[in-house]
Amino acid sequence: MERKPTKRRATVPLITGLFLSALFFGSSLAHSQGGESRPRNAQASPTPTPTVPASPAGQTTSPTPAPQKQGVDRIAPSLGEPPPPPRLKPTPSPTPPPEIEAGDILKINADLVQLHVRVIDRNNRPIDNVPQSQFHVFEDGVPQPIESFTREEVPISYGLAVDTSGSLRSQLQSVIDAGKSIINSNKAGDETFLVRFVSSDNIQTVQDFTSNKEMLTDGLDNFYIEGGQTAVIDAVYLSAEHVSEYKKGDEGDRRRRALIVITDGEDRNSFYKQDQLFERLREEDVQIFVIGFVSELDKDSGLIRKSPKERAVALINKLATETGGRAFFPDSISELPQIANEIIRDLRTQYVIAYNPTNKTPDGTFRSIKVTVDQPSSAEKRIALSRTGRLARRETAGAPKPPAVKMPVTSNPAKKP
Repeated sequence: MERKPTKRRATVPLITGLFLSALFFGSSLAHSQGGESRPRNAQASPTPTPTVPASPAGQTTSPTPAPQKQGVDRIAPSLGEPPPPPRLKPTPSPTPPPEIEAGDILKINADLVQLHVRVIDRNNRPIDNVPQSQFHVFEDGVPQPIESFTREEVPISYGLAVDTSGSLRSQLQSVIDAGKSIINSNKAGDETFLVRFVSSDNIQTVQDFTSNKEMLTDGLDNFYIEGGQTAVIDAVYLSAEHVSEYKKGDEGDRRRRALIVITDGEDRNSFYKQDQLFERLREEDVQIFVIGFVSELDKDSGLIRKSPKERAVALINKLATETGGRAFFPDSISELPQIANEIIRDLRTQYVIAYNPTNKTPDGTFRSIKVTVDQPSSAEKRIALSRTGRLARRETAGAPKPPAVKMPVTSNPAKKP
């Protein structure tokens, strides 16, 4: 007979011994950890703090804030602080004061309105040989007397504002190259500033006004893509304001002011409304040139709302038309070099006209402006392009009127003996 029970009896003591050993080992371990009779709670691993990517300039970029809730007041955007002034920035040669004789009377007409006018043919080619006698200016349909007229080149102060949101990711390098072409065309006296923009709270001055081309091209090389809700209107509002205020009021200022904007034109979350933007632009003599990459925007539109592409095209065209600038809609990045050349040409081939408005009522109303040129007998069609209007100044109660005549000059320190 088989003796199987003997094997089972041998196994039971072995299992019992192992169980007692484990019990003894566990008791000893609990005693060595301070006598705790229950296991410790597991400690949760610390959540890693997200690292904010550093900008190329070495400054930390704030993460994009959560979108504002309905009914919550928003803070008006402001142009980011410019970088510190360069140490090696060349100092421009001072312009000598004009020769003024003692006893001369200097007349200042504060009402003069200055216009920058482009004249083109039907193929958008510039025409630069139109005499003053063939220009006509109308304000609210009324002919205006032209006080001054020139075709000479004057210094240009312009801004280059680039949309660096994710929508321009694939075009950014070509945009930077086009910007360098424009900057390299700068002549003596021209000054440029650079802005990169994404959301309403992320509009940065990468380089403030300077004539140093090396600093400007270095600034363009520091542009980079960043996520956020694009605020095109806010960027144009602040950048145009910065151009308009630069060296404003300088004696003898005949500086031409312009803004070049590169964007897809889709405004997603601006603080300012379109009406506020165009009301502000009517107070400024700043021509706006826009390069709009709109081909990737959704083309579908509903019965009530326009498609994103239609809204973008409408905004870009209005920016150019109302300021006397120009809009470009490239189908591919290969068109950018030619567009850059055309912007350079348009900035250089313009007429500067100043007229004395017949309606001097200081009521702050909008006055429409239209410039026409006589047509030659040939088949060539001439088209004059300028800003479409202005806001009359508003006289505040008790404020003194601007002087029309200065006191006689009694001495002339600048005149050589």
